[in-house]
Formats: sequence, structure tokens, C-alpha cells
Amino acid sequence: MKSTKKRSSFSMQETDEAEEENEDLSDRQKQIREGGAVVTKNRKHTIQCLTVIGQIEGHYVAPSQNKTTKYEHVIPQIVSVEEDPNIDGLLMILNTVGGDVEAGLAIAELVAGMRKPTVSLVLGGGHSIGVPLAVVHPVRHSGMVLGVPQTLEYFQRMQDRITNFVTANSGISYERFMQLAMNTQELVMDVGTVLDGDEAVAEGLIDTLGSLHDAMDCLDKMIAAEKNKQRAKPRKGKKSL
Repeated sequence: MKSTKKRSSFSMQETDEAEEENEDLSDRQKQIREGGAVVTKNRKHTIQCLTVIGQIEGHYVAPSQNKTTKYEHVIPQIVSVEEDPNIDGLLMILNTVGGDVEAGLAIAELVAGMRKPTVSLVLGGGHSIGVPLAVVHPVRHSGMVLGVPQTLEYFQRMQDRITNFVTANSGISYERFMQLAMNTQELVMDVGTVLDGDEAVAEGLIDTLGSLHDAMDCLDKMIAAEKNKQRAKPRKGKKSL
């Protein structure tokens, strides 16, 4: 009888653990399905993975057949990563054809202003507002345009804003970036330049070529360095001797 009770108790414990694992898996699948994000805890640190896939949807709703990333979903997740003490860093997976310029720039500026370590991994390509990553071309607009000087001035100011952001957060110069963006010799129906991974590295748009493993290792090192820096800071109200 004692042996039976022990087996029964052990079996119930296994059942509870299996139910908890299933609930965690269900929550993770729901998080991926609804937000395109997941938190990983099986490495040295806790990392949130966030995806920017397809077209970036901003102020206007994209056609129903388009794969989109809604910036009103991405922005709160970035804020959550920055404020959550249990998350050590952010890994962004990008494979985007572009989309709303202001929405994409808002996401980029938000990530650039984070204190926590971040690594971006480009898969396939980063077009249009993914301009620092793979494809370079100037700001465009579809639909009705008023043929007045103010419209052209707005386009120029937006282009300057994007160019200044890219050059401030990468190794490419303003002049070289504009040369690539205004190239008319490469694309048949557009202006700009298509860069492969090694060319983007050579131009200073991205840091290095690598795989998911390389990106995770880089993020782990950045998190470890940030934690060491925090430990080295003297606490308020205490003097270091």
C-alpha cells in the first residue's frame, strides 16, 4: 500500500508539472501569434525576441492580403522590455519590405534610445524604412500629392531626418548615404541601391555578418558587460574606499 501511495503521489506531481509546462507553452504560442514576440529564459540571460515582418503598418491600414507589423503593437513591447527588470536585452528579427516611414522611424528611434542592450538580425532583407540594414532609397509617397513647394519641402525634411538618424547610428557618412539613395543606374522602376550583406558591412550600414547563434552570443556579451558596469557603480549613500 505504501508503495502504491508513493507512486500515486509521484504520478500526480508529474501530472501537475506537465500541466504547468503545457500552460507555459500555450502562453508562449499565444504571445508569438498575437504579438510576434517571445521571451527566452533558457540561456545565460533573459532575452525578449521581437519580430518586424512584412510591411510596417502605421497611420493607414494596409490591404488585408498584406503581411504587416503594426507599430502600435511593437512600441508598447519595446517600452515593456526597457522597464521590465526581469528582461536583460532585446533581439529584433527583421525581414521587412518597408511601409509607413514615420511609423518605422518611430520604432527605430525608440530602440536607439534604449538603455538595455539590443541586437538586430536582418533575415532576407530590410527595405525602405529598413534602410540602415539592406536597401537604400529615398522617401517616396503614393496617392494624391499637392504640387506645391511645401510638399517637396516636407519630403526633403523627412529624408534629412532619416539620413541624419542612419548616419548617427551607423558608420556611413551623410554624403555616401545620399549617393546610394539617389542612384538612378541600378533599379529599373525606382531610384536607390540594393546592397548584399557584405556590401552593407563594407559601407558601414550594419556591423557584421552572422547567424542567429552569433547574434545571441553578441547580445549575451553586451548584457554581461552592462551588468559588470552596473556592479562597478558605487551605491548612493555609500562611499567606496
